[in-house]
Amino acid sequence: MTQLKDILYKVTINTVVGSTSIAVNSLHFDSRQVSKGDIFIAIKGTHVDGHQFIDAVIEHGAIAIVCETLPDNLIQGVTYIGVENTHEALAFMASNIFGNPSENLRLVGVTGTNGKTTIATLLYQLFKKAGYKVGLLSTVKIMVDNTEYKATHTTPDSLTINRYLKLMNDAGVEFCFMEVSSHGIHQKRTAGLYFEGGIFTNLSHDHLDYHNTFAEYRDVKKSFFDNLSKSAFALVNVDDKNGLVMLQNSKAKTYTYALKTYADYKAQVLENQFSGLLLKLNDSELWTRLIGDFNAYNISAIYGTAELLGLEKDEILRLISELESVSGRFEYLISEEKITAIVDYAHTPDALKNVLETINNIRTKNEQLITVVGCGGDRDTSKRPKMGHIASALSTKVIFTSDNPRSEVPETIIEDIEKGVEPQNFKKTMSIVDRKQAIKTACQLANPYDIILIAGKGHETYQEIKGERFDFDDFKTVKEFLKQLQK
Repeated sequence: MTQLKDILYKVTINTVVGSTSIAVNSLHFDSRQVSKGDIFIAIKGTHVDGHQFIDAVIEHGAIAIVCETLPDNLIQGVTYIGVENTHEALAFMASNIFGNPSENLRLVGVTGTNGKTTIATLLYQLFKKAGYKVGLLSTVKIMVDNTEYKATHTTPDSLTINRYLKLMNDAGVEFCFMEVSSHGIHQKRTAGLYFEGGIFTNLSHDHLDYHNTFAEYRDVKKSFFDNLSKSAFALVNVDDKNGLVMLQNSKAKTYTYALKTYADYKAQVLENQFSGLLLKLNDSELWTRLIGDFNAYNISAIYGTAELLGLEKDEILRLISELESVSGRFEYLISEEKITAIVDYAHTPDALKNVLETINNIRTKNEQLITVVGCGGDRDTSKRPKMGHIASALSTKVIFTSDNPRSEVPETIIEDIEKGVEPQNFKKTMSIVDRKQAIKTACQLANPYDIILIAGKGHETYQEIKGERFDFDDFKTVKEFLKQLQK
């Protein structure tokens, strides 16, 4: 059995009451999971403070408590560890209890507002095709080589991360690619992990319901690069003005990628079609089935990362040409009526603008571009009018609808989106609260060669309404309605 003192390695401790030379079973921050011989870590969450449950977990057999504030009533035989930050303590202890699994593989973190899932997933694909055993921790799914697990958060809690990394160690995984969210960084979920590299994609308006200001959001992302070791690499997009900010104070070896400015990995779009992209990357040309300038950035980051991890240049170029698009990221189909339907996860103003501009750059303008879009409830409300403005300015027709309204009234969310529509674009817009009906209407409005964009949910296979999750898949829904039009 594991000794408490062994899993406190690297934890900043203020106070110890009791013995650390005791055997412990497992580690929990959810009071409902604690049983005899366990350690309980009292986390101060957004809604619930774990310190309230200390007495209850001791009744359930907890023999050690890690907390920021020691309780007034200390129970004999229970060890109390006072720390500065229980989120950080949990991260180090989780790494220690699983044998620091991140040190036994080559872990690369991807952070930024848009592109994290695509880059992490495509790197997983590329290294699998190169013949390696590979892991993936992403919004869409978790992969331990060929075994798939369901993902619940962009960056899971520290225990979950280390549990999967340990499974990767056991499976002989050599490389792992991981999405790193601003929430995950801020809540210290990635503390205690050893990263061989970090990738910065871009920074735009998102999560300001959680981070009070854009500067705070940026600085949280930056702290990930501040904590990379000097043997690690940092690869950043320098077309984004925050790219060089990420490198300030970083001890890591620094590299850059871009489309517009000088960089270590410079891409140029030679052709952009619905069938794919022809790119010049440094001094080589390559064809990829991925579409749009945003994917040219993603490919540059993937190419740079693969080279920094030791793959040969010619092999990387060949493997990139074989990559397939990620679920819900510019995923498209063309119906028998020659209507193109595109499903994309774009749920920020910047991502929506990128997708709409990509479509407008490819289309001839003789066809309609019909956009179906909404915004999530209980999230940053300030981006809603911006989404409305962008959708109505860059589309022929727009249908505002529900995304995941959660606890909010869907009509209120749509009213917020509509506030961003300029007078000259009013006639282009309509509102249909029911998302299924909105997609059906878009299909009915479409003529041959028209393009339908369904934005916001991408890979998600549910809608969250009033605390309940209902089955809902944008891609399956539009495919079914387009099929009905053929009859």
